[in-house]
Amino acid sequence: MKNLLSLTFFLFSIFPFLAKSQTADKGSIRGKVIEEVGAMPIPFAVVAIFESDAEQPVVTFQTDENGNFKFSNIKLGTYKLKVSYVGFGSLFVNEITVSKADLDKNVGTLKLATEQNNLNEVVITAEKPVIEVGADVITYNVGASILAEGSTATDVLKNVPMVEVDIDGNTTISGKRSTRVFIDGKPSDYMTSNIADLLNVLPSDAIEKIEVMTDPPAKYSADGEGIINIVMKKGFKVGFNGNLGISAGTQGNTNTNANASYRGEKYSITGGGAYRTGISKRSTESYRTNFFPDTTFYYNQFDNARNESNGGNFRAALDWDINKKQNLRINTSYNINGSDSWSGNDFYYINQEEVTKRLRNQVNLGDNSSRNFVFNTDYSLTTDTAGGKLTAGFTVNANSSNSLRSFERTYAFPTNLNPSLQQNDNEIGNRGINFNLDYDKPVFKKRDRLEFGFAFNYRKNDNDLSVDNFNYSTQQYVGNARLSNKFFYNENIIAGYLSYNYRKNGWSAKAAMRSEYTNVNFDLSTGEIYNVDPYLSFFPSLSLNRFFRKRYNIGASYSVRINRPRENTLNPQVNNADTLNISYGNPELSPSYTHQFNISFGAFGKQWSFTPRISYSNATGVIERYRFVNTNGISESTFNNVGTNYSVALMLIGNYRPTKKISANGNFSIIQSNYTSSLNSSLNRGGLSIRSRAGFSMQLPYKTAFEANLNYNNNVTAQGRNQASINTSFGARKAFLKNRLSARISANDPFRGRRNSTFNQGLNFFSNSYGINNTNNIVFNINYRFTKVKVNKVTVPPPPTTSKN
Repeated sequence: MKNLLSLTFFLFSIFPFLAKSQTADKGSIRGKVIEEVGAMPIPFAVVAIFESDAEQPVVTFQTDENGNFKFSNIKLGTYKLKVSYVGFGSLFVNEITVSKADLDKNVGTLKLATEQNNLNEVVITAEKPVIEVGADVITYNVGASILAEGSTATDVLKNVPMVEVDIDGNTTISGKRSTRVFIDGKPSDYMTSNIADLLNVLPSDAIEKIEVMTDPPAKYSADGEGIINIVMKKGFKVGFNGNLGISAGTQGNTNTNANASYRGEKYSITGGGAYRTGISKRSTESYRTNFFPDTTFYYNQFDNARNESNGGNFRAALDWDINKKQNLRINTSYNINGSDSWSGNDFYYINQEEVTKRLRNQVNLGDNSSRNFVFNTDYSLTTDTAGGKLTAGFTVNANSSNSLRSFERTYAFPTNLNPSLQQNDNEIGNRGINFNLDYDKPVFKKRDRLEFGFAFNYRKNDNDLSVDNFNYSTQQYVGNARLSNKFFYNENIIAGYLSYNYRKNGWSAKAAMRSEYTNVNFDLSTGEIYNVDPYLSFFPSLSLNRFFRKRYNIGASYSVRINRPRENTLNPQVNNADTLNISYGNPELSPSYTHQFNISFGAFGKQWSFTPRISYSNATGVIERYRFVNTNGISESTFNNVGTNYSVALMLIGNYRPTKKISANGNFSIIQSNYTSSLNSSLNRGGLSIRSRAGFSMQLPYKTAFEANLNYNNNVTAQGRNQASINTSFGARKAFLKNRLSARISANDPFRGRRNSTFNQGLNFFSNSYGINNTNNIVFNINYRFTKVKVNKVTVPPPPTTSKN
């Protein structure tokens, strides 16, 4: 017995030294998560630990039934924690140092407060919900949508709440007159000749999420009444990962894409490419009645069009954690687009007695191409232990496009009218530089946040239009000096902002001021020079939010936005692709200012959320396209500051998740708009716009999933209405080979192609147009992942028990 006691004493004596030698380079971080109000423990809260300034967590797991957590076997160093749970705001704890002097780091009791910014359940073993609703942002998680797989940004945007995509791929936020499109927080729309082309080649597999900002923060440009921010994936977990995908549709569209990422201890390298082809078809009918004091006549037009397009997107990025306080990110992308188009139209002129007096046939051919290159670098520096961060960004963009089109016009009768053949060669070039410097810092014991920054944007646009008419006598093309022109546009914007965010006892208040100095000039090759007087604009914004009873919140916000006229609306070059319906810009346009007010209410439970919103906006000097008809019957379309517009909108957003495998979401908005114009009394009108969307997804047995969406739109315009249109989509997916291989089939508008109906009315005309497009398509997709992304888990040891004896 004595020997046994001696051996036991010896083992207990040397055990600390053995343990210390084995864990000399390892430590632990532990703590407890409770509710701020009531101090009740929160079980199953998600806790993630990050290396300082890193974006990917080192390890993630859930708290136990008593809210306790512990990370074991942690390397010595400085970390940060993120704690989140459904219905509560995320909590960050910075500068947690595990050292030899403090191997067992206890962060103490962490209190979570209710917050609207995180209304959805966060479970590390399940995918994110498709839609998340915040105080001033709606997030669409692309990876959670079956319909998004193997598609492009344009396709994904069609299912994002509050977002509308027209038949030409132009994207807007519902109820907003102008919308900006950003990529990774950087403007992309004004630095490309056609943003629709860029979105149409950007693969969905490279996109992490899409943010819809109705009241963008002060650090973003004040241009536009809202921002759609496309957030790209920054890489995968440690090691080499990636995916390959290919899809094909019954309408002749194909899409091939590949993404790969390698992540080391302090850096990650990502790259990817995609190539797609597509065929679009459209047929329209237009009926216009023209009124004049002495006569009435009719123009009827029937069109058929076909467009075959192709494009590619190639990306590369480097993310480097230089040290614990510094990070450098470099990324670049290159996009190419090309298309061949054909369209034909029959134009009927009918007199007052409803007798057809003229029939014109026109054939249009088009050959289009574009290229876009972007280089971007961002540097961030943690300036102090309180969490202050300085970031600097620099972006260079260059793109070019060429459009060669021909228009051949002949007359079936009367036969004495001569045919004509015209060729338009349009070359467009854009160059741009963006620079931003931002600083944000938690203050007053990290309760509040102070932000300020500076930005400079320069952009140059060259538009060279050459028009030639064919001389049938000499069988040669002759330049048309009246229609040919060169347009040169230069824009410089210098901006600064200051923002302060206050939080206490469930209250959150934010006040910000942004100012922008704008200097614009443009001229024509004809010798006309336009120097817009530089102007300084101020954009205040205020928001107040209150979170109470753990399940409710209410907020109000106010902001001022600007809509600047740019080259597409200023350029006076005449587009006479249809000689009876010409269009051109207006170089005399002024910027339009919009005052926006929003009131939101949120209620949420464990399986549902409901967020109604009421917004009011009042815009002056609204820039709208409007049409008028001359006495010779030729319709002219241009832009003008038509006057004022106000709108009141009610939007309802809801999510319901009865089980972990079933999810439903929907939104409905009704908008009352009223226009008042001092230039054209025909624009003095108002009306209701209705937009709605419903989505449903289900996880089925045998690694199968299903998703469906329904969209409805009926919108008022300045001179009429875009009447009701319905879009439906369905998708099913099955996984194989331990989730590495997935196959998907989706159907877009399976019952019929998308139909459009518009009505317009002016002082001396009204018109109706009806169109149908080949949107009814069935797409098959196969995707293979190199490795399965896993989340490391740490088992929390049970609390020690004590014997009553």
